[in-house]
Amino acid sequence: MKTLVICGSRNPDGRTARAAGAVVTGMKKAGATVEQVFLPALKLERCRQCDDGGWGLCLREGRCVIDDDLADLVEKVRQADALVWATPVYYSDVSESLRAFGDRLRRICTQETGRLSIKGKPALGVCVAGGGGGGSLPCCVSLGHLLTTCGFDVVDMIPVRRQNLEAKLLPLEIAGQWLASGGR
Repeated sequence: MKTLVICGSRNPDGRTARAAGAVVTGMKKAGATVEQVFLPALKLERCRQCDDGGWGLCLREGRCVIDDDLADLVEKVRQADALVWATPVYYSDVSESLRAFGDRLRRICTQETGRLSIKGKPALGVCVAGGGGGGSLPCCVSLGHLLTTCGFDVVDMIPVRRQNLEAKLLPLEIAGQWLASGGR
């Protein structure tokens, strides 16, 4: 199984990366090949809402007019058998880099051509909250809504708090094994 891990964290050694790393460990134990992408390292603009109605080529053709890293990343999403979405929690929501990518992806997926090889693809979400940790659950709801709007089959959403990260590493690894074994 070919899996793409999309991480909305800037810190490749931070809590979100550790949580995603546990999922990756489980996936590799189950024989999956895994590619990780850190969104802040890419050139991804926010949606321009191109025309007066707030749409553009995304609605008409299922692609975006902006020339940045979006098209290549969408192709990686299409080529993957499953996806893991990991984000730090900011203000009870996904990170800004994941929001920028997700907003543009869901616009592309509004058009049937844009949903090709995305619709029905299994996706696992991991939301890692710092601070008091209370934002992980609302973030899971937000990420889950984004992914279902794009057409993914959201197989699980895992909230993590900085206070329980160590306790969640093994369950995250098990979730990765389950996903890589075709778990649905």
